[in-house]
Amino acid sequence: MYTLVGILKTRAFRVLWCLEELQVEYQHIAAIPHSDEVSKLNPSGKVPALLVGDDVILDSVAICQFLADRHGQLTHKAGTIARGQQDSWTQFALDDVESPLWTHAKHSFFLPKELAIADIARATKHEFDRAMQVLETRLGDREFVTGDTFTIPDIILTHCANWAQNIPKWDIPKGPVRDYVERNRTRAAYLKTMELREAE
Repeated sequence: MYTLVGILKTRAFRVLWCLEELQVEYQHIAAIPHSDEVSKLNPSGKVPALLVGDDVILDSVAICQFLADRHGQLTHKAGTIARGQQDSWTQFALDDVESPLWTHAKHSFFLPKELAIADIARATKHEFDRAMQVLETRLGDREFVTGDTFTIPDIILTHCANWAQNIPKWDIPKGPVRDYVERNRTRAAYLKTMELREAE
């Protein structure tokens, strides 16, 4: 059985959604970042962490891809063109979509006042909007980013859309991108994860 550590208002949401998609047995410990419980597992104090027996895996994307590979779901086979394209989407989600969100969050909430850039939102919103334009072009008329198979980058991109709408209050553009996000939000595993997050 897996043990997921981290509150669901963080990137731990991605991992729990992945676990629900896989329909595997797990337990969840809603520990906050930088708590003693978390810091024992990750010196940075960040969540999520996944306990697999006596082993610990850190970082939401690494955890999700590990789970997908282990259970042969939510992923294409390593070494295939489809997997290369999937990994490209994962990198796009992190480099182009999540990056401006995380930069905005750091300068808004986490950095010392003397280091934070007060008007960082102008630049980060510009970068996010550009990423949404690229996403629309790359997505085309596909159901999911790699075609008709729901994979890990779909989880990451949908979580980033939630993040954008909830914290900096950035809109997801109407049209193919918003339709794609809303389609992913109808999945049973997503709805269960949202239910658990709201009850936390």
